[in-house]
Amino acid sequence: MIFDTLTRVWHSSEQLGYEISEAVRAQAKRPGDLDGTIGAHAHAVECVGGALVHGFRSHALQAIVPHEIIADLVRRQSHRLVGIAGIDPMSPEWIDDFDKAQSLGLAGVSISPSAQGFHPTHSNAMRLYDRCMRSGMPVFIVRPGCMTPSMVLEYDRPAPWDEVARTFPKLPIVLGHFGFPWIDETIALLSKHPRLYTETSTIASQPWRLYNTLLLASEAGVLDKVFFGSGFPFGSPSQAVEAIYSLNSYALGTHLPSIPRAALRGIVERNPVATLGMKAILTAPSSATPAPAAQPDAMRPASPTPWR
Repeated sequence: MIFDTLTRVWHSSEQLGYEISEAVRAQAKRPGDLDGTIGAHAHAVECVGGALVHGFRSHALQAIVPHEIIADLVRRQSHRLVGIAGIDPMSPEWIDDFDKAQSLGLAGVSISPSAQGFHPTHSNAMRLYDRCMRSGMPVFIVRPGCMTPSMVLEYDRPAPWDEVARTFPKLPIVLGHFGFPWIDETIALLSKHPRLYTETSTIASQPWRLYNTLLLASEAGVLDKVFFGSGFPFGSPSQAVEAIYSLNSYALGTHLPSIPRAALRGIVERNPVATLGMKAILTAPSSATPAPAAQPDAMRPASPTPWR
């Protein structure tokens, strides 16, 4: 089945913090664009068999998509959704956040160094990776969808993850967005570290870049370490799948190389839950499974806790 490795959800873009919320509104071309609400998410992922749903937290940007939102959505669709906790290792409460994510059954950790303001080898981050490795929770490195001026782009560079992967060789790590714009660094890391992977969001909406990127990955022999990711709501799962399957149209009638369709299918259908050894079970679908619903006001988060 098709499995989307990177989708996001929120009640309101304000939960992403003022900077990102403003960027979301500026990037939306018409009303309803970049809608990350539960109903929009349910509609978007109808075309896939399974999806990971990522939370987000940034103490620096005063952003928080609470674990409860992710856990409740996953509980309603446990036959096809798996929750990933947004954890900020720069937050004073990150250890409590981690423990809470585990208690709610979230199966991985999502971090965003550029938006959270830390170098990947910061001591707090290294302690988080150690906890993740001991708990069997993979680490996903993603951007929150929109870049803002205060984010530190340098912290998204893939190269520092070489040290992390050497230090924690058993920790599954997924470098989001193929490490864009540092795609070559990402491919080098994929070739070097057995437990390091990537996914296609961001570049899935740029077909020519996607074609060239997957060709490079094919030549390096690492296509089997690539997951499909749409990046919803900053990307459409259906359009991303179509983009991948139509890549070889660039090679028709030319001397350009093509990518075997079986390899493309392998990307689209690769199951991160099984591949990464996540402690999550996709239950059998049931007609009694309740449909997603808007959360009551009581579930909406309070303002992020200030620095102590």
